[in-house]
Amino acid sequence: MKWQGRRQSSNVDDQRGQSSSRKSFSGFNPTLLAPIIKMLFSKTGLIIAGLFLAFSFITGNNPLSLISNFLGGNSQTVSTESYQGTAKENQQAEFSATILASTEDVWNNLLDDYREPTLVLFTGYVSSACGSASSATGPFYCPGDEKLYLDLSFFQDMEQQMNAPGDFAQAYVIAHEVGHHVQKLMGITTKVDRLRGQLSEKEFNKYSVRLELQADFFAGVWANRSQSMTQMMEKGDLEEALNAANAIGDDRLQRQSTGKVVPDSFTHGTSEQRIRWFKKGFDTGDISQGDTFSATVL
Repeated sequence: MKWQGRRQSSNVDDQRGQSSSRKSFSGFNPTLLAPIIKMLFSKTGLIIAGLFLAFSFITGNNPLSLISNFLGGNSQTVSTESYQGTAKENQQAEFSATILASTEDVWNNLLDDYREPTLVLFTGYVSSACGSASSATGPFYCPGDEKLYLDLSFFQDMEQQMNAPGDFAQAYVIAHEVGHHVQKLMGITTKVDRLRGQLSEKEFNKYSVRLELQADFFAGVWANRSQSMTQMMEKGDLEEALNAANAIGDDRLQRQSTGKVVPDSFTHGTSEQRIRWFKKGFDTGDISQGDTFSATVL
């Protein structure tokens, strides 16, 4: 791809290298609680409590945090040091910001009042409005906060574990998650979520597959429109995206991990289906042709 030197999105929250945790009482022995409470209500306890309050007033510390430390609570702090990624990783961060900018250009042109999502880059684990997730979760979109989450190590996994190398394959991943954002804005995600409690897991999985295939279609639409606008694609790029779609099909992933395929458990679609819908989006560039929920054949 010819992406260097192009506009990078400002909607990137780079949290790489950050770590945080809440103060907890995981190291506290609950059997000590009764005698401590008894002590606090004794004459000696009142003196100790007074010392805690006086010390907290002088130092400006929360007295509850002092008591927490006294009781043996564990404390982990947020890392505030500037993260120093490798040259390759930093280049991938710039690449991701460039692709995000490209999706902004395309979808601002296709949708009225398009709200641009934020891309959160993280390492290890991250907290979102959809809950906490680790790198093992893979890239994901959270409709609750309208953010995309990506650990850049996933690109290495694509190349080394999935045999899906290439920068356009990586662009497809980002465009797919942006496709989920488009679904959120169009009200599609909400309609599908309402069915979750009304259907069995087997039946709901069918809707999940259609949701994912539509996101693949929207990624194809982005590739079509982006190419028309910027001519970023080079020879072999389309094949990289199609190979990536093939690599992350439910049937292929299940066969690799368990040696068998269970169609009723599919949530994203087969390799063939993912290729077909991305290709349809790329060939047409027309969002009106991506209604996977009405399609009789996926």
